[in-house]
Amino acid sequence: MNITKQIKEDLAIFTNINNVQTYKRFFKTKAGDYAHKDVFLGIKVPDIRKIVKKYFLDLCFSHINEFLHSPYHEYRMFALLVLTYQYKSKKLNKKEEIFNFYIQNISWVNNWDLIDVTSPHIVGDYLIKEDKSILYEFARSNNLWKKRVAIISTFAFINNENYQDTLKIADILLKDEHDLIHKAVGWAIRNVGKKDENTMIEFLNQKYKKMPRTMLRYAIEKLPEQLRQNYLKGTI
Repeated sequence: MNITKQIKEDLAIFTNINNVQTYKRFFKTKAGDYAHKDVFLGIKVPDIRKIVKKYFLDLCFSHINEFLHSPYHEYRMFALLVLTYQYKSKKLNKKEEIFNFYIQNISWVNNWDLIDVTSPHIVGDYLIKEDKSILYEFARSNNLWKKRVAIISTFAFINNENYQDTLKIADILLKDEHDLIHKAVGWAIRNVGKKDENTMIEFLNQKYKKMPRTMLRYAIEKLPEQLRQNYLKGTI
């Protein structure tokens, strides 16, 4: 049997129609929402991972492409998780090819969960020692998902104790109007603080009055309560 057909049959075992409406609400698929027209099968991510682990070493880019270019959200998640597992695999050793494939198909990485579970592990990891200009290009684009890729990918840099690219990209996105960017930037700033609170505080003291409220709340979530209140009241 064709391997992609077999994978689809394996995934179909986990299809749950009862989850579909929940996912459609959770991922905002109504007209005008960020995921308008996204289609769901109701498969949970842990179940997708089970199938990924079974097949990821056997799939080439043409197989992955078939799933990535699907209208089904879970198929795209499957494809991106396959890329992530392949990227980390010492047996394959094709990180550059996977990074390039990911970037070439970035328009299909088109929801926040697809980005959050894959972009730090592929885009971020690959760019740790490479030219990072593509992230600044994405941050300045008009595309919501590219902007989220830009900031979320920097989590790999934070884990490598490089905070400046995160904060520079956060600064670019400071006045963005979308709630998904507010949350992502605040989350990234908070993660900088987990590694280096002084660096985070220095950035916050310069920028917090310009931050959207949601971004600020996410950024300061783990700070001592009195300091949190000082930021929220603007009394720093």
